[in-house]
Amino acid sequence: MKFWILKKPIIEQATLSEDIFMKMVRYATLAAALGFLGMSGLTAAQEVTLRASGSFQPDHSSSLAMERFRDSVAERTNGEVRIDLFPSNQLGGASQQVDQVRRGSIFMSWSGPSFWTGVVPEIEALSLPFVLPDPESAFNLVDGPLGGILSEGFEERNVIALGWGDLGARHVTNSRRALNSVEDFNGLRIRMQPNEVHLSTFRALGANPAPLDIAELFSALQQGVMDGQENPYSITLTNRFQEIQGHLSDTAHFYDYVVYLVNKEAFEGLDPEYQEAIRTSMEEAIEWQRSYNQEANEAALEELIEAGMTFTPISDELRDEMREMTSGVIDDVRARIGSDLVDMVLEEAGVEQ
Repeated sequence: MKFWILKKPIIEQATLSEDIFMKMVRYATLAAALGFLGMSGLTAAQEVTLRASGSFQPDHSSSLAMERFRDSVAERTNGEVRIDLFPSNQLGGASQQVDQVRRGSIFMSWSGPSFWTGVVPEIEALSLPFVLPDPESAFNLVDGPLGGILSEGFEERNVIALGWGDLGARHVTNSRRALNSVEDFNGLRIRMQPNEVHLSTFRALGANPAPLDIAELFSALQQGVMDGQENPYSITLTNRFQEIQGHLSDTAHFYDYVVYLVNKEAFEGLDPEYQEAIRTSMEEAIEWQRSYNQEANEAALEELIEAGMTFTPISDELRDEMREMTSGVIDDVRARIGSDLVDMVLEEAGVEQ
């Protein structure tokens, strides 16, 4: 007996027990409903295979968390659900992953949320410059009411947010000079994520920022198209930017996250026990990743200095000056997404309004 989906036989079997037959019917129905939604053909003798694409290197904590997630899902489903991982932009850069997971050509992505601001503008609230003082405040936001609002925004766009991992504070590196004053930002061509808050912040500091996918960043720095970039220390290290950047600072201008997303239609088409296995496994992986990533960022700073980068700490006076210069960016965010979300962030950060 054969069932044909998209001209491919997804089920083939000779004689079957009633229990196995019902499993096959369930899988065939699922495959018919999902089509190309990031899933392979399904049979009673094969596992459900889901593709997940990430913009981080395999040795970054977010990718290591995905390995733990993959293994946990397999264990919880007795091998019936298999997650195939494609880190390092193998299936396309972070910007492409946005379209891929929305269309369902991949089941899942893990990337920085800034790439989603064009789809879910409310994400801009997470990027207010020089506001979030520590990881605890950052996590309280995405684990609380603001995170719920963002989740609703994703679901309206056919995507489910399984959770938020930790990237950490973002810091500037460049190949031109140490950053000892705001004047040292003048004219620096800094690669940014495609997030208007990020771009406006560095324009206010006098730099010349430009959006670029991280998949293209190494060559842009190497060829001098860009003078610098800004990322958490572990991202700078795992992408080997220390090989082509000489100056490192601790600007901590934004606190950033990893967002783990799945295609809504594909996820809801899975059996409830599979959905539960995926959610529980992701929660555990994120809990591990948040703790591990903070340690990884601390260790990465030491490795970057050992690799020969010149580290210039930002003084309190300079940071206050940078905060003042970029305060207008927060007003612009209010105008775009409303005051309620901005006020949530400022209240959590303890900033007087």
